[in-house]
Amino acid sequence: MSKIFNKKKVKFIKKRSTYIGKNVKFGENVIIEPNNYIDGDCYIGDNSHLYPNNYITDCKIGKNCTLFSSHLENSIIKDDVTIGPFARIRPHSIVYDKVKIGNFVEIKNSIIKSECKISHLAYVGDCDMGEKCNIGCGVIFANYNGKTKSRTRVGNHVFIGSNCNIIAPVVIESNSYICAGTTVTDKVADGDFVIGRVRQENKAKRAKKYW
Repeated sequence: MSKIFNKKKVKFIKKRSTYIGKNVKFGENVIIEPNNYIDGDCYIGDNSHLYPNNYITDCKIGKNCTLFSSHLENSIIKDDVTIGPFARIRPHSIVYDKVKIGNFVEIKNSIIKSECKISHLAYVGDCDMGEKCNIGCGVIFANYNGKTKSRTRVGNHVFIGSNCNIIAPVVIESNSYICAGTTVTDKVADGDFVIGRVRQENKAKRAKKYW
């Protein structure tokens, strides 16, 4: 890395292991740890901290953000956002303030409003998500039917439990609660409680047949 930066603006823990493109700009008090690759039309905002092994191209990242070992392309990240480890933000996504995107989460062409939590092992594709939503482990927003891609709209303060499938196009209105293991194919109205599981059936003493 040959480009010289103002030490008051950005602190590199190990310059030789970091690549910074010629169009990258920084705010104040940014920390860049080893093995980061930042290129294209990028801006990293004040007090943001990039831990090792991020790949970032053509992104605007706001103030007080923390990134761990993640891949971001052509997206906008607002303030106070935590991303990673091992998350992927694909092009044309906007992540608003105080969002948490955790390990092995993929966001594609989506808008995630403030204070949402998508903590682990989820795919959010072609979604407009409101504020203060909680997306559980293993949730899939199924946006592609093999021919066309469709969008999902999620309101504010929605809880989607672990291992749910959200089949686009569909609308999930505010203040609704979707139980773990549910497949959503129809509109969910404001305040609805949704459950769609196959009922468990126990066969007494039948397990020995399979041992």
